[in-house]
Amino acid sequence: MQERNNRMGNRKLQVWLPLLFSLVMVLGMIVGFKLRENTAVPGFFKVINRNTFQEVLDLVDMKYVDPIGLDSLSNKSIQNLLHQLDPHSVYIPASDLTLANDELRGNFSGIGVEFQIFHDTVNVLNVLPGGPSEKAGLLMGDKVIRINDSIQIAGVNMKSEDIRKLLRGGKGTPVKVNVLRDGKPVSVVIERGTIAIPSVDAAYMIDQQTGFIHINKFAESTYREFMMSLEKLQAQKMTRLVLDLRGNGGGLLAQAVNIADEFLDENKLIVYTEGAHVPKYEYRCKRDGLFEKGQLVVLVDESSASASEVLSGALQDWDRATIVGRRSFGKGLVQEQFGLSNGSALRLTVARYFTPLGRNIQKSYKEGYEKYEEEVTSRIQNGEVLKGDTTRRSGPAYKTPGGRIVYGGGGITPDVYVPLDTTSMGDETVKLYLKGTLSNFIYTYYIQHKPELTNYQKANDLAEAFRAGDNEWEALKNFAAKDTINLAKVSAKDKADILKRIPGLLARQMWRQEGYYQVMNRTDDFVKKAMEVMK
Repeated sequence: MQERNNRMGNRKLQVWLPLLFSLVMVLGMIVGFKLRENTAVPGFFKVINRNTFQEVLDLVDMKYVDPIGLDSLSNKSIQNLLHQLDPHSVYIPASDLTLANDELRGNFSGIGVEFQIFHDTVNVLNVLPGGPSEKAGLLMGDKVIRINDSIQIAGVNMKSEDIRKLLRGGKGTPVKVNVLRDGKPVSVVIERGTIAIPSVDAAYMIDQQTGFIHINKFAESTYREFMMSLEKLQAQKMTRLVLDLRGNGGGLLAQAVNIADEFLDENKLIVYTEGAHVPKYEYRCKRDGLFEKGQLVVLVDESSASASEVLSGALQDWDRATIVGRRSFGKGLVQEQFGLSNGSALRLTVARYFTPLGRNIQKSYKEGYEKYEEEVTSRIQNGEVLKGDTTRRSGPAYKTPGGRIVYGGGGITPDVYVPLDTTSMGDETVKLYLKGTLSNFIYTYYIQHKPELTNYQKANDLAEAFRAGDNEWEALKNFAAKDTINLAKVSAKDKADILKRIPGLLARQMWRQEGYYQVMNRTDDFVKKAMEVMK
């Protein structure tokens, strides 16, 4: 009897238990909705839901008519999102992060060569003195056929970045390179090492008094390189300096601040930064500088940006330097890099920077990213870079301690203007540069004429004695014809300009960038104007 009662009780429990659970769930939902109505945090009970952006990506991934690379789509979507904020916040995919960080560090792990591809063959243009490749016996002029025996790179139309990835790797790791040298196969095993990426690529004396330093970016090593260059020139009795920031798109703010400190005295303000989530921070001079006295000219152009504008703006605000050239790019935003969980990174704008007088030189980006990118080109169209229309101002005016008027917004306006030569090049001349044909010719010409060219001991010797003439022009014409470029069609002006560049390009082949500047600066309009200013 007792057993029968127990069975009946179990049956009743089986019937009522689901009803009881249902009742508890309904009561829980009612209580939850009531709590949601009264909670102070809207959406608190929605945190487990996916956001709309993720939902769309998931649906595209699962349902779209064609196969699609979701990672690529996500990267583009993130970048488009950032462009709605400002032009300089940027997403860096994990595949590109090492290269991006190498640029800021000022070094990478590799074999220490410069190479160039032409006719589907990798040619070694230069071998870094004292670097891994020189120690292993690789030579200028070697033609790379295979890497690590199995990877064929000759005649397969590989991209430069793919070859670069094969040659780079962890410090101390080996890479085997098979080359053709004078038509004979040679194998070289190279142990990768740390390769510096110079940011100060030229430092020499223009004359007995005047030094010249060119900085191409602001990386972790820039201040150290700059100090070594400055001390070298001062040991040669330098009393005045031309500091060239043309083409320098910026980099690390602290490096520009440290260099400014070498030119400014006392406790002068160099720059300050401030943002909605970043409190105001002032960067001031901390030490006696190596070049606080003596004439100083800073060269800028429309590609000088960010940290270059911090440096030139501080020197202009304190009347320490004469700025020569054309209006700089106009980037007054500071980015901070944040690592993301998938190995990528976000460089997010966190603050604006301001020059000592309070100028923010960031140009407007209200009309969108594309218009912002086209702004420099528009300077040609509106005549600014041709006439130096210094009456066109996009920001407020400020007065320096010396009484000069300077302006905020839209870049650093130079004190002395140098117009852009916009005489248009003919189509064949444009192709000569875009296809890399001229660079390839220079390398080939150097290899063919190496015995006589190596008689020049210094770049100045080559500049004074070597003239590109009819022989070089005929050789270039024949070389260019292989790339379907007809130099018989070029104008007399284009021909003269090309011939004028050949000695400088040969000097770069022989003495790298410093040789190039030593030759080309002899006729450079910016440098000539700087020398006039300092007389």
